[in-house]
Amino acid sequence: MKIKKILVSQPKPTSEKSPYFDLEKKYGVEVVFRPFIKIEGLTSKEFRQSKVSISDHTAVIFTARTAIDHYFRLCKELRFEVPDTMKYFCVSEAVAHYLQKYIVYRKRKIFFSETGKIQDLLPLLDKHNKENFLFPISDVHDNKQAVIEARGLNCTEAVMYRTVSNKFQPGEEFDYDMLIFFTPAGIKSLKESFPDFVQGDIAIGGMGTKTIEEIKKEGLRLDITTSPQAPSMAAAIDQYLSKVQQEQEA
Repeated sequence: MKIKKILVSQPKPTSEKSPYFDLEKKYGVEVVFRPFIKIEGLTSKEFRQSKVSISDHTAVIFTARTAIDHYFRLCKELRFEVPDTMKYFCVSEAVAHYLQKYIVYRKRKIFFSETGKIQDLLPLLDKHNKENFLFPISDVHDNKQAVIEARGLNCTEAVMYRTVSNKFQPGEEFDYDMLIFFTPAGIKSLKESFPDFVQGDIAIGGMGTKTIEEIKKEGLRLDITTSPQAPSMAAAIDQYLSKVQQEQEA
């Protein structure tokens, strides 16, 4: 079996130093970045149906830059002028810095976890336990609100965007020797695009417990995943390609 073309179901890296580009040079393969899923924002009409009032809240919790984009988009569409007194609690410094796209950073009250974990954001939320927190999320999400509410905090989840299948279009090439997935939704999208998909010699890689579970649930063979020896997906692919190369040479 020879691997010539690999589909990585993620957006193309913005940095030229991505390890995926190193794999192309090292093994002479072509890596194509093509997400199987995409993010779609709720319309203002759809959001109104949730009966959540943005103006009732004095603080916002952000766990992703996507949430920031759709929060400010909906505020604009709903003609809600975000007050200068609004407080922002972010899961990481990188997410906090992204706020600069929409606000003057130094003039706002912004707090963030030093570790990038929601658990380490909780002590900051506790210190501001009089606030009414709004938590913008996707329709597919972990139940982080339960962790927050367990602290006795007033927090409202607000679905502002959703994950939808990014189906292959008629005539779009599907000639890959390897498919790499990072979410269960990606596997579901594959089956939606190709209901009669047969894996055969196509190598499939998956990262994350739920992704791997979905691969097996669909009766597919898991060939590549991360491990202590290959903690990133790029490293796992490198390990797999090296093995295939050795077998061919033997």
